Amino acid sequence: MKKNKLFVFSTSLTLALTFLLSGCGGGEGEKTSGTGVEKKTIKVAHYFAENHPQNIALKEKFKKMVEKESNGELKVRIYANSTLGAEKEFYDGVRNGTIEMGVPGLIMQSDIPKMGVPEWPFLFRDYDHVKKVLNGPIGEELTEDLDPKHGVTPLAWSANGFRMFSSNRPIKSMKDFDGLRLRMPNIPNYIKLGESLGANVSPLPISEVFTALEQKVVDAQDNPIATLRSSGWNEVQSDVLESKHMFSPNIYIINSKFYKGLTKEQQKIIQKAAKESAAYEFDLMEKSYEDDKAYLMDNGIKFTKPDEDFSQKMLKASQPVYDEVFEKNDWAKELAGKIQAE
Repeated sequence: MKKNKLFVFSTSLTLALTFLLSGCGGGEGEKTSGTGVEKKTIKVAHYFAENHPQNIALKEKFKKMVEKESNGELKVRIYANSTLGAEKEFYDGVRNGTIEMGVPGLIMQSDIPKMGVPEWPFLFRDYDHVKKVLNGPIGEELTEDLDPKHGVTPLAWSANGFRMFSSNRPIKSMKDFDGLRLRMPNIPNYIKLGESLGANVSPLPISEVFTALEQKVVDAQDNPIATLRSSGWNEVQSDVLESKHMFSPNIYIINSKFYKGLTKEQQKIIQKAAKESAAYEFDLMEKSYEDDKAYLMDNGIKFTKPDEDFSQKMLKASQPVYDEVFEKNDWAKELAGKIQAE
């Protein structure tokens, strides 16, 4: 009798193990046909709208290249519009490995100060200057602590764009910032800049901006106009100041443990796809400006271009941001000089 019970238990255990090892569920753990190689799914999270250049580049370049060149061993699923959480949530998800990849902004700068450098005010002249700096040795220096400190591997810099103020009334001089309720990301450099200009800053995640503008909790926000258009904020704003007060990049990152678990060939495929996708997105962003501006104007947005006097006053008002950064970081002043000299 004991032998029969042992036989039944042993047979059940064998069947259960066979069932588990057969890869019955698909997705992660599934084997590619005839090769025995495990298929892996790469979830990519970001906060941009579906029709934003970031999402377009990921779909048209990154996803297609990775899936084709890996012969189906790697699958890519893109989660736009904060589907997997706001920026902090999905960035933390990439750090802890519940999400394989993300395209955040520079939210990590609170822990890694050099990652905040590209968003110092009035630092970059134009897109060519940005690309030269970020895609060269300085860009590598800025990202060198991401893996050891946060467990994420940087793959490529991409563009959010030159930031401008959109508002529910015109901003034509410094006095128009006085009392302006301005939404900015919850990042010290941003908050300091807004306050230095004279605004009352309300830090909010991007997912809450439309509602805050619609309900008049805030009067204004700052972002590149591609984001203004793709997010539909023109429905609750009337004006744009072409301040170009800051350039915001994004960065393709991947969980380091996941990345190091891939084959060398798979790593090369992801590196190549990320760089080509990011370069394509940079191009889309730069070329889309006039089209985005025309669209917004056709939909009732009035644009104000600051004159030289107004521009110089905004630049002068931003100096406390640099004073604070230089005081806290002994490397900052030299690095700012190197970037401006590029």
